[in-house]
Amino acid sequence: MDNHKKFYIDGLWTDPDSKQLIDVVNPATGKAFTQITAGSTSDVDRAVAAARRAFPLYATTSRDDRLHLLSRIVAVYQKRKDEIADAISREMGAPLNLARQVQAPSALGHFVQAMEVLRGYPFEEKIGKTRVVREPIGVCGFITPWNWPLNQIACKVAPALAAGCTVVLKPSEISPISALLFAEVIDEAGVPAGVFNMINGDGPSVGHAIAAHPGIDMVSFTGSTRAGIQVAKTAADTVKRVSQELGGKSPNILVDDASFAGAVKHGASTCFMNSGQSCNAPTRLLVPAHRQEEAIKIARGVAEETLLGDPANATTVIGPVANHAQFNKIRALIEQGVAEGARLVIGGTELPAELEDGYFIRATVFADVTNRMTIAREEIFGPVLSIMPYRSEEEAISIANDTPYGLSSYVTASDFEKAHGIARQLRAGMVHINGAPLDYAAPFGGYKQSGNGREWGRFGFEDFLETKAMFGYESTDHVSGLST
Repeated sequence: MDNHKKFYIDGLWTDPDSKQLIDVVNPATGKAFTQITAGSTSDVDRAVAAARRAFPLYATTSRDDRLHLLSRIVAVYQKRKDEIADAISREMGAPLNLARQVQAPSALGHFVQAMEVLRGYPFEEKIGKTRVVREPIGVCGFITPWNWPLNQIACKVAPALAAGCTVVLKPSEISPISALLFAEVIDEAGVPAGVFNMINGDGPSVGHAIAAHPGIDMVSFTGSTRAGIQVAKTAADTVKRVSQELGGKSPNILVDDASFAGAVKHGASTCFMNSGQSCNAPTRLLVPAHRQEEAIKIARGVAEETLLGDPANATTVIGPVANHAQFNKIRALIEQGVAEGARLVIGGTELPAELEDGYFIRATVFADVTNRMTIAREEIFGPVLSIMPYRSEEEAISIANDTPYGLSSYVTASDFEKAHGIARQLRAGMVHINGAPLDYAAPFGGYKQSGNGREWGRFGFEDFLETKAMFGYESTDHVSGLST
């Protein structure tokens, strides 16, 4: 079914009010392969109205009913997972192996985790003589990015549906086809009309309308810090809850006792994965000054093995970056790194002729980077690693925390107590100790300008709940008419 130019509203594929079209570009070729319709304020109004109509009934569904609904979504998604992976690869450039093995399956992880939380979540408790209940917040507006399209959709939609909320989703206009396929999954799974709605469009139109809409009770946004600030300002007029997962500039501290062969290789390959387009990528590699050359040699080897090319090729490790604007930004920052005195070890802006039509960036390593350089301060969002020497562990922690961001961080040490001690001093929402992976059950989110609120697991689930205190619920022995 080709629903590329339609929206999913109130359980139906509908024609948009707007007729304006947006090209969807394959970043490996730089050419459009389809078009979507750009939504308008009136489209948002229709979607919000459908979500508001559906909310009262859906909010009262039982725990078992929601669990059955989520399990149906999982079953249908499983059938279409490879098709969704192929769409992700084509629209944002992820190598097909990465799209099939990591990108598309990540959505299932969030639905399975939402079901696990829902099964045992205590929606009511007694505190003193008061009954405290947790209830769904209402209609939720979601604005999601292009770098991990289905992961970011699922980590919002799954807990929202589990909590009893209804949804209006605006996926990125850069990666909308996988989102359209997800809406087809929702439809086939039998999600009640109006519970899930999806509109395509750009941030200044549809995104702004969602953030500003008085009929939306909560907006959850993932994207750049700059855009997140605008979403928060727009949402402030209606005093709705705002949850944001924004940019990052994650430090990766290697202690002197660490095994550099494994730690540098892991850090560099994690930085380059998905063409560096991960908000939690370990882009600042902090190493003891006397071991910088050792780290450089290992990181250079990783970059040489990070094969750049057609996402459809089985040997490709990283494909193109997702869009032309990002391509230009990364190239400009690489050039600025050289101009500011960083040592370019490998990579840069030059490309072989066979890749000149797409938005390809080679795995790039800088050394002798200081925290005053632009490449150490700004989120590059490309396959660019900055190696930063330090002279004491105290200095390493200071460098790591000297950033407006605080999403993620990494520390590797043979001495676990030392690793734990450093982890506790890092001003970030997440710390990976000795290469530990992410955990669907753990909270995902950051400090400072990396956002507010948390996603994933129980913490993400609770973002979609309101708290109500019912005084005197536990006893009839009270005096009526008292107030504060």
